[in-house]
Amino acid sequence: MQKLEFKSKTQKLCSLALMLAMSLIIFTVEAQIPVPVAIPGVKLGLSNVITLFMLVKFEKKDAAAVLLLRVILGSIFVGQGVYFLYSIAGGALAFVAMAVFLALSKCQNIWFAGVLGAIFHNVGQILVAIAIFESAYVGYYFVVLAFCSVITGVFTGVTAQVASSYRVK
Repeated sequence: MQKLEFKSKTQKLCSLALMLAMSLIIFTVEAQIPVPVAIPGVKLGLSNVITLFMLVKFEKKDAAAVLLLRVILGSIFVGQGVYFLYSIAGGALAFVAMAVFLALSKCQNIWFAGVLGAIFHNVGQILVAIAIFESAYVGYYFVVLAFCSVITGVFTGVTAQVASSYRVK
């Protein structure tokens, strides 16, 4: 897939601001919607579509900046301080996993990068939970989260793959 090219720095900055705004809107709306399954900690992770799309169409540093700002601002908007810890750890691991996979696969099978991102996001969250609760037993919950991650990761990955396939003029 070809990266987007910008005619000016202003056009690029506006595009990045739009990506951040879309990501924050999706995140905020998703935080207000009850999850259809009664499993604590499970979310669809729809704002990850923007991160994945950006890894395909933008430079990695731009995608990382938008992700970081989304985590910071999202934590402020949702109003839970501990959320930041879970989100930054999960987001960082997911970002690295998706970026490495996309680089190795030359942006093929974007949907699978979504699955990897979801799984590694849960790895980050479990590591934070282990640190907070000071108990390795929390790690057993990863099995439940990993199963849900595959389902949600396929959805976000396919959505990002479809969005990335459109040609922008």
